[in-house]
Amino acid sequence: MRTVIDTGLTLPLVDAVIAADRALHDRLLDVEALVAAVAARAGTWNVKRLRQMVDLVDPRSESQMESRLRILLVSAGLHRPESQVDLHDSAGRFLGRADLYYPSHRLAIEYDGGSHRNSLVKDNRRQNLILGAGYKVRRFSAPDVLERPEIVTAQIRGELAAPHLAA
Repeated sequence: MRTVIDTGLTLPLVDAVIAADRALHDRLLDVEALVAAVAARAGTWNVKRLRQMVDLVDPRSESQMESRLRILLVSAGLHRPESQVDLHDSAGRFLGRADLYYPSHRLAIEYDGGSHRNSLVKDNRRQNLILGAGYKVRRFSAPDVLERPEIVTAQIRGELAAPHLAA
């Protein structure tokens, strides 16, 4: 807990959220304990930063870059996507899990890290099933998120602004 609080006070917000997400995901602490620890610091120096961190954390995030992508979208004014959502076809068969998901638009967002190259065939098959079931998929990699964040957010903003069909 002390490390997460310290990172929340000293690191840039994105880095602090990434550290907190990891600690929460690894069950080194839980959200309720983090919220209580931040609440206990009410009136202290920089508690606003800690509250911002807590508002952005997600223990379901499975990687640093998934966290970074989620924070990018929220920081751009988009509503928060759900994390690690199981996707099913109309018969209820499991198709795969989306890193980030906007259920209102059936929009799955995938972060492709370095291991994606090793699972390309499997990932393509999974994506084809997901697309065939009526979901939309957008894939991003580190260069997208780190070097072209405005394009990432513009693409997702465009998807969310488009009319959507019922499932």
